[in-house]
Amino acid sequence: MKNSEFDMFSFFEMTPDLVCIAGRDGFFRKVNHAVLEKLGYTEAELFASPISSFMHPEDRDHTARERTKLLDGTALVDFENRYVSKSGKTIWLHWTSVYIPDKEVVFAIAKDITQKKQIEKETEEKYKKFKGLATHFKNNIEKDRKNFAFELHEELAQLAAVIKMDIDIIKSKSPQLTDSTKRRIEDAASVAQSLIDKIRKLSFTISPNMLESLGLTETLQWLCKDFTAVNNIPCAFTGMYNEADLTYEIKLDIFRICQESLKNIMTHAKATYVDVIMEDIGNEICLSVIDNGAGFEMGKQKKTSGLTNMRTLATSINGELNINSETGKGTKVCFTIAKLLTGSNSPGQP
Repeated sequence: MKNSEFDMFSFFEMTPDLVCIAGRDGFFRKVNHAVLEKLGYTEAELFASPISSFMHPEDRDHTARERTKLLDGTALVDFENRYVSKSGKTIWLHWTSVYIPDKEVVFAIAKDITQKKQIEKETEEKYKKFKGLATHFKNNIEKDRKNFAFELHEELAQLAAVIKMDIDIIKSKSPQLTDSTKRRIEDAASVAQSLIDKIRKLSFTISPNMLESLGLTETLQWLCKDFTAVNNIPCAFTGMYNEADLTYEIKLDIFRICQESLKNIMTHAKATYVDVIMEDIGNEICLSVIDNGAGFEMGKQKKTSGLTNMRTLATSINGELNINSETGKGTKVCFTIAKLLTGSNSPGQP
């Protein structure tokens, strides 16, 4: 191909961007000075070998697939790949390329984004480090919660049960007691039973062992039934999802978000019914907690610890929390998270 056909190329000699013309055969035909300076090869060296030989080995197949699309008429925009300079340095390039059929050449311009990629990598590494620390602390907190819940259920509840048994024995073995004393004993037995129930409920609230043994669906169903029993507000649960798409850690955080949502409804909403829905929506799973309570004007709601806790939990597992409300028309809390499909749901697995 004659050099006159590349007259337009002279306009790009002054640009810091890498500009090149390549043949359909995959060889360079023309490059500007920036290409030579960035890759460190001479023009003769670049023209002697296929362009793919200068690419990072891991990017060759992907680039070849995109080049096939380019030759079929699809412009290549915002494409990134790596080249290896003569000194061995890896260079990230951001390409815009077009194929000119009547000349059978590819005209391409690239920017060096190596520094940007290094910053992204450092940022990602810092994020992973802090996320790892956050997960570590959260797991430790859950471990402490579990131990505390175990002590409540297995020790304090058992002690309260022993006290109730002793009271029942006293009542049955002492028929000569006065009516007043019997009433006091019956009251004590009732209080002991209430104490047992409260301790067991508190134990579940702190660390839901049911989640580990029966799964998220059963646990949320129990939570809704308990909400109905305690508050006399109908709370229905609907589950249309596959638990295998969620790790144990995510299930636990979904339970916490639902728990906080119901607590907020109990405290602030003045609702007469609540719907809790877990559903599959394509590549995500969504938890919705919907009430018909007082609602509030968006942007003017008070920042409560419950809302803060929910947002913190959502962020910690890369989920998204959205709250929609309108004065007099109730509130909808929606938490969505991508399916992980890890195949492992054992406690403590990230």
